Amino acid sequence: MSKDKWQHDLFFQYPRNTLPTSEGEVEMPIMYYDDSIMMALFRVDFDKAQALVADQGLQAVRIFGGKALAGMAFYQYRETSIADYNEVGVAIATVPTGSKVPRFPLLSLLNALDKAPVGYCVLDLPVTTPAACAAGREIWGYPKFVAPIEFSLKGKHFDGAVTDPATGKDLVRLSGKAGIGVPGPLLDLVLYSRHKGQLLRTLVNTRGGARACLPGSLRVTVSGTSTHPMAKRLHALGLHNAKPAMVFHSHALQLRLNAGAVLP
Repeated sequence: MSKDKWQHDLFFQYPRNTLPTSEGEVEMPIMYYDDSIMMALFRVDFDKAQALVADQGLQAVRIFGGKALAGMAFYQYRETSIADYNEVGVAIATVPTGSKVPRFPLLSLLNALDKAPVGYCVLDLPVTTPAACAAGREIWGYPKFVAPIEFSLKGKHFDGAVTDPATGKDLVRLSGKAGIGVPGPLLDLVLYSRHKGQLLRTLVNTRGGARACLPGSLRVTVSGTSTHPMAKRLHALGLHNAKPAMVFHSHALQLRLNAGAVLP
């Protein structure tokens, strides 16, 4: 579909600038016009989550039961301002170290972006193109790497996988059928990352409805033989054979991925 269509959409009428990367120039913010998502949320051990984010200058937030919140999201980007690609993100809900944690962290995720202290520290972010990898690593410091990624969302049925680039076998797979659900929003996101020794806070404006569902038969399978750091982190979080607490899926996702702001 021609990008000319999106130029008449107010959501994408936004000031742009260009940043250089090793794979070419990138127009900022990056626009995601036509996309699908399957996001699974998990309650994980707080201490294990904290151990994975502490060196980033971040602290995990506690949700009900004293657990931390981890997310695994599969994306199929059919049309963006840096071409089409697939992506998988694994992240922990956090705040900058020393910040006041909201009394109800999950409810605070509903706040407007300029009032949202709780964000996500991305642990792993495989993508399918060198251009997307270079942009993520060089502009934000995201832990991206290039790998084949499967994405199939048909009704409530989902099957997605990241292939270990060293072995050609599954590194992680999320598959099954989502349970009963209701219409719901896709929330704006705050992402924290460390780039060139500085902590960045990045705002992701999100649009498009989703189905918020019980997990049904959806489960995560993590390779038991892979030596890839992503597999090791997933095992450290206890996500092998894990059942999500809730899932969100949509074929109507749209995003504006903004540049990060340096935090003191």
